[in-house]
Amino acid sequence: MTRQLLGAHMSIAGGLDKAVERGVRAGCTALQIFTKNASQWRAKPLGDEAVRLFRKAFDESDLGAVAAHDSYLINLASPDEGLWRKSIEAFGEEMRRCALLQVPLLVMHPGCPRDGGAEEDGLRRVIGAFLEILETAPEGVKILVENTAGQGSCLGHRFEHLRAILASLPAERFGVCFDTCHAFAAGYDLSTFAGYEQVMAEFDRVVGIERIELFHLNDCKKGCGSRVDRHEHIGAGAIGRQGFQALMGDERFRDIPKVLETPKGDSDEMDEINLALLRNLTGEN
Repeated sequence: MTRQLLGAHMSIAGGLDKAVERGVRAGCTALQIFTKNASQWRAKPLGDEAVRLFRKAFDESDLGAVAAHDSYLINLASPDEGLWRKSIEAFGEEMRRCALLQVPLLVMHPGCPRDGGAEEDGLRRVIGAFLEILETAPEGVKILVENTAGQGSCLGHRFEHLRAILASLPAERFGVCFDTCHAFAAGYDLSTFAGYEQVMAEFDRVVGIERIELFHLNDCKKGCGSRVDRHEHIGAGAIGRQGFQALMGDERFRDIPKVLETPKGDSDEMDEINLALLRNLTGEN
């Protein structure tokens, strides 16, 4: 039996190809990256050599999947016209960078209708932004809308938010990234086998499990329903090992890539430890 596509988000410090090297050293079979500094609006264009080095490193590795995450500054739900337009432009650039790198999946957070804006208005702005982005977006890049913990006014903490967004957009261009920490913090209790089954049944009823194309595997520092987004190492948080054992053993998701976004510490050593634990839960080690 082949190993599951399991990996981590890796730094691109020193070059995009260095993220591949870090992933290989940590024992990843899947990878997530930023294509630029996630805390800045602008980045220098991707040069031919940077693209070549990344593709060479990836193609020569044992990695079976790669995804990118967009900038944390982007807010497609913003009621501020200037920020909304800037976010549309920035997300379009994220898609173009993914296309150049041949990264097929781009993860994004739905955004926040700040200043007490209504959720419905925020969802409409997200959908409107995507419809505009798709007019010039490159082919070959699928957008994955990520569920959120629901801090502040952030959208995406209810499965119904994801359904509302996806229902208005072409299915072939959109899917879901399911984050375990975010779901738990939002009130979906994944900490037991029974709880896991109940949450996934609810997701299937509201959205459809076939829409999940990537998992973020993160334990949670805070309790269920806290709506506080604080990632913890696998088994060391409030979800605990049983919840991850349930997910790792779910044959419906065996071929879906799963990546860690757990704290790094001083090196990638914790990624290796977390990955080994996850594989042990399914008897892969």
